[in-house]
Amino acid sequence: MRRAFLNWRGRCLTASLCCAAFLSPSAIADNQPAPAETVVRVTPAIKGLIRGGLKYLASKQNIDGSWSLKEGRMGHPVAITGYALLAFMAAGNLPHEGDYAKNVASGMQFLLESAQPDGLFRGTSGSQYMYNHGIATIALAELYGESNAPTLRPKLERAINVILKAQNPAGGWRYTPAPRDADISVTVLQVVALRAAQDAGLSIPQDAIDKAIAYVVSCYHEDNGGFSYQPAGAPGFARTAAAIYSLQVLGKYDDPRVKAGSDYLVKNLTSGKDRSHWSYGNYYAAPAQYMIGGNTWQDWYTQISQNITKTAQREGDMVYWDKAADPSTPGAVFTTAAFVHVLAMPYHLMPLYQR
Repeated sequence: MRRAFLNWRGRCLTASLCCAAFLSPSAIADNQPAPAETVVRVTPAIKGLIRGGLKYLASKQNIDGSWSLKEGRMGHPVAITGYALLAFMAAGNLPHEGDYAKNVASGMQFLLESAQPDGLFRGTSGSQYMYNHGIATIALAELYGESNAPTLRPKLERAINVILKAQNPAGGWRYTPAPRDADISVTVLQVVALRAAQDAGLSIPQDAIDKAIAYVVSCYHEDNGGFSYQPAGAPGFARTAAAIYSLQVLGKYDDPRVKAGSDYLVKNLTSGKDRSHWSYGNYYAAPAQYMIGGNTWQDWYTQISQNITKTAQREGDMVYWDKAADPSTPGAVFTTAAFVHVLAMPYHLMPLYQR
C-alpha cells in the first residue's frame, strides 16, 4: 500500500494504490472536480521498455551510489542521481521495495551524503547550483514522503530553506542560491521541490507560493498560449511545459493559462516544429497533461509513447535513449531516466502528480 499524501493546501487526501488498480487524479482543494476519468494502460510492449530502461540505469550506477553523465562535477552526479531515483520510484521501487530496492537505497544514501550542513547539495557545477539542488530535493522529498524516515527530514528541511532563501523578489529562481535573477527552467525545479516537501508534511510559506505563481504568470504569452524562458522572451515547447506544470503543482490546476499552455504543447507535438530540449520538455509536459487528465492525457500519452518507442536503442535486454532520440540531450542516462519516468506515469505511483 502506498503512503497517504496531502494536497497543496494541506488537506488530507488518501489513496490506496495497488499494482492492479488505475486511479484518476484525486480532486483538488475547494471541492473542484477532478479531470474526467480516462484509463491509460501500460501495454506489454511499454512494460518491456520500462524494464529494459531500469536495467540500463542500474548498470550505470556508480560504486558510491550515484549516477552521472561523466566523471567529476561536470557529470552532475547530484542532479542525475535525482532523475534516476525518480525514474525507479515511478516504476514502483523504493529503498525497501521493488526489484531495484538496493539501487534506490544506495542512490538515496549518496544524496544524503552530498548535502552540506547549510542544506545545499555539493558536487555540482558552480554555475548551476540550483538546477542540481532542485531535482535532488524533489527526489529526497518523495523518498521522505514514502518512508517518513527520521534521518531524511532534517536534511530535507535544510534543503527547502535553501530554496526559500534563494527566491528572488519577482518570485523566481536562477542558477545560484541567491535572490537575484530568475528563469522558468530553474524555477520549475524549485516549485516542484516545495510541492513535494509540502506533500511530505513540511510547512511552506504561502507568500513563497504566491510569489512563485506571479513569476510564472509573468512569462505567459496571451497571443499564443505559450510561456517564455523569462518575461518578454520568446515562448517555446520546453518552457511552456515547465510553466504549466509549475502552475499546477502550485495549486492553479484550472487556471485558463494552463489550458492554453496545454493546447500550445499539443500543437507543437503535432507539428514537430520545436524539438529543442525534447526529453527535458517532455519530462514536464507529461505530468502536466496527466494532471489535466481525460482525453488530453490519453492522447498525449499515446503519441509520446509511440515517439519514445521508435527512438529506443537496445543492448541485449537493456533499453536506453541517446542523441538519436534527442540531439540536445546531455547524455543517455538522463534521457533514459526521463523517458522511463514518462512511460511509467500510468502506474499512478507518484503522489506528486495527484491533484
